[in-house]
Amino acid sequence: MEKYPIISIQNLNHYFGQGALSKQILFDINLQINPGEIIILMGQSGSGKTTLLTLIGGLRSIQSGSLKVFGQELRKANNQQIIDIRRNTGYIFQAHNLLRFMTVSQNVQMSTELHSNFSKQEASAKSKAMLEAVGLSHKLNYYPDDLSGGQKQRVAVARALVSHPKLVLADEPTAALDSKSGRDVVELMQKLAKEQACTILMVTHDNRILDIADRIIQMEDGRLVNKVLQYLLCQTIKI
Repeated sequence: MEKYPIISIQNLNHYFGQGALSKQILFDINLQINPGEIIILMGQSGSGKTTLLTLIGGLRSIQSGSLKVFGQELRKANNQQIIDIRRNTGYIFQAHNLLRFMTVSQNVQMSTELHSNFSKQEASAKSKAMLEAVGLSHKLNYYPDDLSGGQKQRVAVARALVSHPKLVLADEPTAALDSKSGRDVVELMQKLAKEQACTILMVTHDNRILDIADRIIQMEDGRLVNKVLQYLLCQTIKI
């Protein structure tokens, strides 16, 4: 188990645009997430949730404040440091982001390419094993257009977890799914993440899946609010 928090954020601010057109999106964000936690981040559209997620994932540059992932400060981090963080982070997007011209197996295997220590044979074997774990071993050579919405999201989960990342960032992973498919996907994420001792930070509007979380954090207008209240709510739901 890591000795440091997986995510440590202090006084983080973020802006879109420059000069007179600059608009502040995030305000004084302070947050710590520990190894193995499953955290749900909730809030209205435009509240800054996805912006925060992309900053944590190294997909945007840190402008103000401190953001550490795996103990590495992201502000002014160099390219190699960013790559190292991405190598240990799995991403699950609302729209699946599967490549239509690649098979299911190839889409999952692509996630291992940042790991130079995997041979092609190892990458293929890991891909097949992870697809079996998500119940899609019979769809290895199918293309995304031949899958249902729930199956596509299972492929996205497999792709995110195939390299055994320390952190998974999920942006509205159930938004396009019906109730049962959405529940199946998040329970699958929960099961595989616990088996791999992985931390999950999930953005969602879906009240049906709150009980999988160790903590629920609310964001309003670019600020984190009511953290204690949300935590107690989460514990009540679990009971």
